[in-house]
Amino acid sequence: MIGDTMSGIIDSYIPVAIFLAVGLIMPPMTMFMVKQLSPRSKAASKYTTYESGSVPTGTARIQFNVEYYLYAIAFVLFDIEVLFLYPWATVYKGHGITSIAVVEMFVFIFILLFGYVYLWKKEALTWVK
Repeated sequence: MIGDTMSGIIDSYIPVAIFLAVGLIMPPMTMFMVKQLSPRSKAASKYTTYESGSVPTGTARIQFNVEYYLYAIAFVLFDIEVLFLYPWATVYKGHGITSIAVVEMFVFIFILLFGYVYLWKKEALTWVK
């Protein structure tokens, strides 16, 4: 009786063991195959920057203005806001929400608007020319 149960448990883990074995073998095997089958070239053109088929001019390193990064961070923050608003809106539409939840959402939106006004006053949303 116990042997049959143990055998059934072991049999149920066979697909997991196969999946694990394939998962552990495939990455090194793929890397080995790429190394063996890839063409090898020591040409100087291999080490240059690709610029749509034209000859590269100047350096590839350029300096970006820090304000671009701040603009991107502000975008990500307001994008995450949508991640919080969407589930609330779907629950509100489907099941009905108490007045406490509506007040909480207005507080959340007020905090976001406060942050937006702060960014606007600091001129962080002004595009740099």
